[in-house]
Amino acid sequence: MDRRRFLQLSLTVPLAGAAGLVPSPLLATGAKATARPAPRTRMIVLDPGHGGVDPGAIGTRGTQEKEVTLDIAREVARLLSGQHRLGATLTRSDDRFLELQERVDLAREARADLFVSIHADSAPNREARGLSAYTLSEKGSDAFAASLAQRENAVDRLGGVDFKAQKRVVKDILLDLTARHTKHASLVARQSIVKGAGKELRLLDNPMRAANFAVLKAPEIPSVLIETGFLSNKLDEAILRDSKARRTVARVLAREIASLVTRTPFA
Repeated sequence: MDRRRFLQLSLTVPLAGAAGLVPSPLLATGAKATARPAPRTRMIVLDPGHGGVDPGAIGTRGTQEKEVTLDIAREVARLLSGQHRLGATLTRSDDRFLELQERVDLAREARADLFVSIHADSAPNREARGLSAYTLSEKGSDAFAASLAQRENAVDRLGGVDFKAQKRVVKDILLDLTARHTKHASLVARQSIVKGAGKELRLLDNPMRAANFAVLKAPEIPSVLIETGFLSNKLDEAILRDSKARRTVARVLAREIASLVTRTPFA
Protein backbone atom coordinates (compact mmCIF):
# COMPACT_ATOMS: atom_id res chain seq x y z
CA MET A 1 0.00 0.00 0.00
CA ASP A 2 1.21 3.50 -0.77
CA ARG A 3 2.84 4.95 2.32
CA ARG A 4 0.81 8.17 2.28
CA ARG A 5 -2.48 6.27 1.91
CA PHE A 6 -1.57 4.05 4.84
CA LEU A 7 -0.90 7.05 7.05
CA GLN A 8 -4.21 8.63 6.06
CA LEU A 9 -6.15 5.46 6.83
CA SER A 10 -4.44 5.05 10.18
CA LEU A 11 -5.80 8.45 11.21
CA THR A 12 -9.38 7.84 10.05
CA VAL A 13 -10.17 4.17 10.79
CA PRO A 14 -11.03 3.22 14.42
CA LEU A 15 -8.45 0.99 16.07
CA ALA A 16 -10.94 -1.64 17.30
CA GLY A 17 -14.08 -3.15 15.85
CA ALA A 18 -13.80 -1.29 12.57
CA ALA A 19 -14.67 -4.32 10.47
CA GLY A 20 -17.95 -4.80 12.34
CA LEU A 21 -19.11 -1.21 12.14
CA VAL A 22 -19.46 -0.87 8.38
CA PRO A 23 -20.87 -3.68 6.19
CA SER A 24 -18.47 -4.67 3.46
CA PRO A 25 -19.64 -6.17 0.16
CA LEU A 26 -16.36 -8.08 0.01
CA LEU A 27 -17.38 -10.07 3.12
CA ALA A 28 -20.70 -11.20 1.67
CA THR A 29 -21.06 -14.87 0.69
CA GLY A 30 -20.26 -15.44 -2.96
CA ALA A 31 -18.76 -12.00 -3.48
CA LYS A 32 -16.11 -11.84 -6.17
CA ALA A 33 -12.65 -10.69 -5.19
CA THR A 34 -11.56 -7.56 -7.02
CA ALA A 35 -8.30 -7.68 -8.96
CA ARG A 36 -5.37 -5.92 -7.35
CA PRO A 37 -4.17 -2.84 -9.19
CA ALA A 38 -0.75 -3.01 -10.77
CA PRO A 39 1.96 -1.86 -8.35
CA ARG A 40 3.05 1.74 -8.78
CA THR A 41 6.49 2.24 -10.29
CA ARG A 42 8.92 3.24 -7.57
CA MET A 43 10.04 6.86 -7.83
CA ILE A 44 13.54 7.96 -6.83
CA VAL A 45 14.32 11.67 -6.63
CA LEU A 46 18.00 12.46 -7.07
CA ASP A 47 19.23 15.76 -5.73
CA PRO A 48 22.52 17.05 -7.20
CA GLY A 49 23.97 19.21 -4.43
CA HIS A 50 24.62 22.93 -4.89
CA GLY A 51 24.29 24.74 -8.24
CA GLY A 52 24.08 28.22 -9.71
CA VAL A 53 25.67 30.86 -7.47
CA ASP A 54 26.61 28.08 -5.06
CA PRO A 55 29.52 26.05 -6.50
CA GLY A 56 29.80 23.88 -3.40
CA ALA A 57 33.28 22.62 -2.57
CA ILE A 58 36.13 23.56 -4.90
CA GLY A 59 39.11 21.24 -5.13
CA THR A 60 42.74 22.30 -5.30
CA ARG A 61 42.62 21.77 -9.07
CA GLY A 62 39.49 23.87 -9.43
CA THR A 63 36.96 21.03 -9.57
CA GLN A 64 33.51 22.36 -8.62
CA GLU A 65 31.21 20.16 -6.58
CA LYS A 66 28.08 21.40 -8.35
CA GLU A 67 29.39 20.01 -11.67
CA VAL A 68 30.46 16.66 -10.20
CA THR A 69 27.14 16.07 -8.46
CA LEU A 70 25.06 16.98 -11.50
CA ASP A 71 27.03 14.67 -13.77
CA ILE A 72 26.74 11.72 -11.38
CA ALA A 73 23.05 12.33 -10.67
CA ARG A 74 22.21 12.49 -14.39
CA GLU A 75 23.90 9.15 -15.00
CA VAL A 76 22.24 7.51 -11.99
CA ALA A 77 18.84 8.72 -13.25
CA ARG A 78 19.56 7.42 -16.76
CA LEU A 79 20.48 3.99 -15.43
CA LEU A 80 17.55 3.77 -13.03
CA SER A 81 14.98 4.65 -15.68
CA GLY A 82 16.57 2.73 -18.53
CA GLN A 83 18.38 -0.33 -17.22
CA HIS A 84 16.43 -0.79 -13.99
CA ARG A 85 13.00 0.42 -15.21
CA LEU A 86 12.30 2.64 -12.22
CA GLY A 87 11.00 6.17 -12.01
CA ALA A 88 13.80 8.71 -11.58
CA THR A 89 13.87 12.48 -11.65
CA LEU A 90 16.27 15.25 -10.65
CA THR A 91 15.67 18.27 -8.44
CA ARG A 92 17.81 20.20 -10.93
CA SER A 93 18.89 19.16 -14.40
CA ASP A 94 21.11 22.16 -15.09
CA ASP A 95 23.29 24.70 -13.30
CA ARG A 96 20.77 26.51 -11.12
CA PHE A 97 20.46 27.48 -7.48
CA LEU A 98 17.75 25.81 -5.41
CA GLU A 99 16.93 26.53 -1.80
CA LEU A 100 17.11 23.49 0.44
CA GLN A 101 13.37 23.61 1.08
CA GLU A 102 12.71 23.74 -2.67
CA ARG A 103 14.58 20.46 -3.04
CA VAL A 104 12.43 18.86 -0.36
CA ASP A 105 9.25 20.25 -1.94
CA LEU A 106 10.19 18.85 -5.35
CA ALA A 107 10.66 15.40 -3.85
CA ARG A 108 7.25 15.58 -2.20
CA GLU A 109 5.58 16.77 -5.43
CA ALA A 110 7.13 13.81 -7.27
CA ARG A 111 5.75 11.45 -4.57
CA ALA A 112 9.24 10.08 -4.09
CA ASP A 113 9.71 6.67 -2.51
CA LEU A 114 13.33 7.58 -1.85
CA PHE A 115 15.22 10.89 -1.88
CA VAL A 116 18.98 10.75 -2.50
CA SER A 117 21.01 13.94 -2.20
CA ILE A 118 24.38 13.61 -3.94
CA HIS A 119 27.45 15.54 -2.80
CA ALA A 120 31.25 15.77 -2.94
CA ASP A 121 31.97 18.27 -0.20
CA SER A 122 35.03 19.52 1.61
CA ALA A 123 35.70 17.43 4.70
CA PRO A 124 36.66 18.92 8.08
CA ASN A 125 40.12 17.42 7.48
CA ARG A 126 41.97 16.93 4.19
CA GLU A 127 42.91 13.34 4.96
CA ALA A 128 39.27 12.20 4.88
CA ARG A 129 38.32 10.42 1.68
CA GLY A 130 35.88 7.85 0.35
CA LEU A 131 32.12 7.42 -0.01
CA SER A 132 29.82 7.85 2.98
CA ALA A 133 26.08 8.11 3.66
CA TYR A 134 24.10 10.23 6.12
CA THR A 135 20.60 10.17 7.56
CA LEU A 136 18.77 12.82 9.52
CA SER A 137 19.38 13.29 13.20
CA GLU A 138 18.71 16.42 15.23
CA LYS A 139 22.07 15.83 16.87
CA GLY A 140 25.05 14.80 14.77
CA SER A 141 26.44 11.30 15.28
CA ASP A 142 29.88 12.92 15.59
CA ALA A 143 31.67 16.23 15.07
CA PHE A 144 32.61 15.30 11.49
CA ALA A 145 28.97 14.76 10.43
CA ALA A 146 27.75 17.82 12.36
CA SER A 147 30.33 19.99 10.61
CA LEU A 148 29.22 18.76 7.17
CA ALA A 149 25.57 19.47 8.01
CA GLN A 150 26.40 22.95 9.26
CA ARG A 151 28.15 23.78 6.00
CA GLU A 152 25.38 22.32 3.86
CA ASN A 153 22.62 24.13 5.73
CA ALA A 154 24.44 27.43 5.29
CA VAL A 155 24.18 27.42 1.48
CA ASP A 156 20.73 29.04 1.53
CA ARG A 157 22.35 32.28 2.63
CA LEU A 158 23.75 32.59 -0.91
CA GLY A 159 20.16 32.87 -2.16
CA GLY A 160 19.07 35.37 0.48
CA VAL A 161 16.78 32.95 2.35
CA ASP A 162 15.08 34.26 5.50
CA PHE A 163 15.88 31.66 8.17
CA LYS A 164 13.70 33.36 10.79
CA ALA A 165 10.59 32.79 8.69
CA GLN A 166 11.40 29.09 8.44
CA LYS A 167 11.97 28.30 12.11
CA ARG A 168 8.38 27.33 12.88
CA VAL A 169 8.13 25.17 9.76
CA VAL A 170 11.36 23.35 10.59
CA LYS A 171 10.16 22.75 14.14
CA ASP A 172 6.91 21.23 12.89
CA ILE A 173 8.77 19.03 10.41
CA LEU A 174 11.04 17.70 13.14
CA LEU A 175 7.96 16.73 15.14
CA ASP A 176 6.50 14.93 12.14
CA LEU A 177 9.72 12.97 11.70
CA THR A 178 8.61 10.67 14.49
CA ALA A 179 7.00 8.58 11.74
CA ARG A 180 8.70 5.25 12.34
CA HIS A 181 8.53 4.05 8.75
CA THR A 182 10.42 7.03 7.35
CA LYS A 183 13.18 6.80 9.93
CA HIS A 184 13.52 3.05 9.59
CA ALA A 185 13.54 3.11 5.78
CA SER A 186 16.16 5.87 5.75
CA LEU A 187 18.43 3.79 7.97
CA VAL A 188 17.90 0.74 5.77
CA ALA A 189 18.76 2.83 2.69
CA ARG A 190 21.94 4.15 4.27
CA GLN A 191 23.14 0.71 5.31
CA SER A 192 22.23 -0.98 2.03
CA ILE A 193 23.89 1.63 -0.19
CA VAL A 194 27.07 1.74 1.86
CA LYS A 195 27.36 -2.04 2.14
CA GLY A 196 26.86 -2.53 -1.60
CA ALA A 197 29.04 0.38 -2.68
CA GLY A 198 31.87 -0.81 -0.47
CA LYS A 199 32.32 -3.85 -2.71
CA GLU A 200 33.71 -1.60 -5.46
CA LEU A 201 34.34 1.87 -4.07
CA ARG A 202 36.55 3.17 -1.29
CA LEU A 203 34.59 4.07 1.83
CA LEU A 204 35.22 6.76 4.43
CA ASP A 205 36.20 5.49 7.86
CA ASN A 206 32.88 5.01 9.68
CA PRO A 207 30.90 5.54 6.45
CA MET A 208 27.41 5.54 8.02
CA ARG A 209 26.68 8.73 9.97
CA ALA A 210 23.85 11.11 10.83
CA ALA A 211 23.39 14.84 11.29
CA ASN A 212 20.80 17.61 11.08
CA PHE A 213 20.79 18.06 7.29
CA ALA A 214 17.94 20.40 6.28
CA VAL A 215 17.59 18.73 2.87
CA LEU A 216 16.65 15.40 4.50
CA LYS A 217 13.59 16.72 6.36
CA ALA A 218 10.68 15.50 4.21
CA PRO A 219 8.62 13.79 6.94
CA GLU A 220 7.09 11.08 4.75
CA ILE A 221 10.01 10.35 2.39
CA PRO A 222 12.95 8.12 3.33
CA SER A 223 15.99 10.29 2.65
CA VAL A 224 19.74 9.83 2.56
CA LEU A 225 22.66 12.10 1.67
CA ILE A 226 25.57 10.50 -0.18
CA GLU A 227 29.06 11.97 -0.13
CA THR A 228 30.65 10.39 -3.19
CA GLY A 229 34.04 11.57 -1.94
CA PHE A 230 35.65 14.79 -0.75
CA LEU A 231 37.09 17.41 -3.07
CA SER A 232 39.25 18.59 -0.18
CA ASN A 233 41.29 15.40 -0.64
CA LYS A 234 43.63 15.36 -3.66
CA LEU A 235 43.11 11.66 -4.36
CA ASP A 236 39.32 11.92 -4.20
CA GLU A 237 39.41 15.01 -6.39
CA ALA A 238 41.47 13.15 -9.00
CA ILE A 239 38.84 10.40 -9.05
CA LEU A 240 35.86 12.74 -9.22
CA ARG A 241 37.48 14.79 -12.02
CA ASP A 242 37.64 11.67 -14.20
CA SER A 243 34.49 11.06 -16.24
CA LYS A 244 35.06 7.29 -16.35
CA ALA A 245 35.41 7.15 -12.57
CA ARG A 246 32.20 9.17 -12.16
CA ARG A 247 30.41 6.65 -14.38
CA THR A 248 31.59 3.89 -12.09
CA VAL A 249 30.27 5.74 -9.04
CA ALA A 250 26.94 6.32 -10.80
CA ARG A 251 26.66 2.69 -11.89
CA VAL A 252 27.27 1.43 -8.36
CA LEU A 253 24.78 3.87 -6.84
CA ALA A 254 22.11 3.01 -9.42
CA ARG A 255 22.59 -0.70 -8.83
CA GLU A 256 22.30 -0.39 -5.05
CA ILE A 257 19.32 1.99 -5.17
CA ALA A 258 17.47 -0.28 -7.60
CA SER A 259 18.08 -3.31 -5.40
CA LEU A 260 17.04 -1.38 -2.31
CA VAL A 261 13.62 -0.15 -3.46
CA THR A 262 12.45 -3.60 -4.49
CA ARG A 263 12.85 -4.94 -0.95
CA THR A 264 11.23 -4.33 2.42
CA PRO A 265 10.51 -1.71 3.72
CA PHE A 266 10.14 -0.13 0.25
CA ALA A 267 8.42 -2.98 -1.62
